Amino acid sequence: MFPVIIGFAILVFLYILLVSEYYHRTVAAGLSASLTLLALILMGFRDFLAILEGIDVDTIILLMSMMTMVTIMAESNLFTYIAVKLIGKTHDNPFALIFILGIVTAIISGYIDNVTTVVLMTPIILDIARRVRVDPRPLLLAIVVESNIGGTATLIGDPPNILIGSAADLGFNDFLLNLGPIVGVDMIVAVVILKLMYRGWFDEWKKRIRYYRLTTDIRVDRPLMVKSIIAFTITIILFLLEDIIGYPPAIPAIIGAGLLLATASREVSIHKALEGVEWTTLVFFIFMFIVIRGIELLGVMDFIANSIAAFHVSKYLLIIIIVWVSALLSALVDNIPFVMSMIPVIKQLNTIMGITNPVLYWALSLGGCLGGNGTLVGASANIVVASIAEKNGYNISFKYYFKRGMPVMIATVILATIYLLLFY
Repeated sequence: MFPVIIGFAILVFLYILLVSEYYHRTVAAGLSASLTLLALILMGFRDFLAILEGIDVDTIILLMSMMTMVTIMAESNLFTYIAVKLIGKTHDNPFALIFILGIVTAIISGYIDNVTTVVLMTPIILDIARRVRVDPRPLLLAIVVESNIGGTATLIGDPPNILIGSAADLGFNDFLLNLGPIVGVDMIVAVVILKLMYRGWFDEWKKRIRYYRLTTDIRVDRPLMVKSIIAFTITIILFLLEDIIGYPPAIPAIIGAGLLLATASREVSIHKALEGVEWTTLVFFIFMFIVIRGIELLGVMDFIANSIAAFHVSKYLLIIIIVWVSALLSALVDNIPFVMSMIPVIKQLNTIMGITNPVLYWALSLGGCLGGNGTLVGASANIVVASIAEKNGYNISFKYYFKRGMPVMIATVILATIYLLLFY
């Protein structure tokens, strides 16, 4: 029990640092990773390779490759072109803009990795905000929360769903038909909540847009744009073939980045392309992976999973427990190790209670994926957007995100819980 207490203490310490903002979040994660490693060494742990295996290299390479691609694509003014067209269509109705961006992001996230989706959408939003001279953070939060919600609807939309689908023999259509309806409702509810939170921002938009001159003449580098679109299309096709061929998400990103770097080398140098990589973000993820893997080795995840299994309750109460424990913990730690720990527990619960349908797996998926909206570190997409915003002069702190993300999480998880109780 002592290692579990130490694991929880490290986790609490990490979140105190993040909330207080005494250190930059990457420094806070680095200090927590150091304490985690020291705790494991002092307790006699010697399998250090097991700790390093906790670093999700696939995620790191995916981020680096997609950031490189986006940097090159931005040089062609492709994102500026899209931004100007969006402003032209929605300049008198900012809610239409935030709704379109949010719903499109959610739909794309059902078929492409959430991180990839937000990396592509963020430059468009920053360009829109720069032109109208408004704070981009409401739009950025819209795409973040919608990416996490949209990814819940499909087998390939979020990594926990892949794990659940494999363990429970559930296919793409199983997820889409069973989770698609409630995800669709949650997508709309999230946008409405953000509209209520940002009433002042919508008023500011309407004031600023009066002085915005609608521009139709956008200078673009057409050869570079064509190369970018071709490379990006190849990457998207390869993303969609992941489930069939069986490679990890980093593979399409590497192929796309490599092709674009080579074909666009005359227009954009390798040094310029790599300037767009958010190295601070990548280091943050490496430290966080070590922390999460460390507290998993200290027994924190097993303790939580076994504690849930110890409850001898009805199916309906069990659904509520799994949804909410998954959501709250996924807002605090990476949902992948938690889902991995919970899958064998749910298998056992299904056997003991004679549950023949996959409702407990749906509860785990909805809680684990929707919970990522609760805090800044609840999902990889949140951190990526916050880091890009910071580089462009806009601070999305832990407290700023928490005040807006947690209400969205609570509302969407409540609806998900009601949905499961009514229809399963």
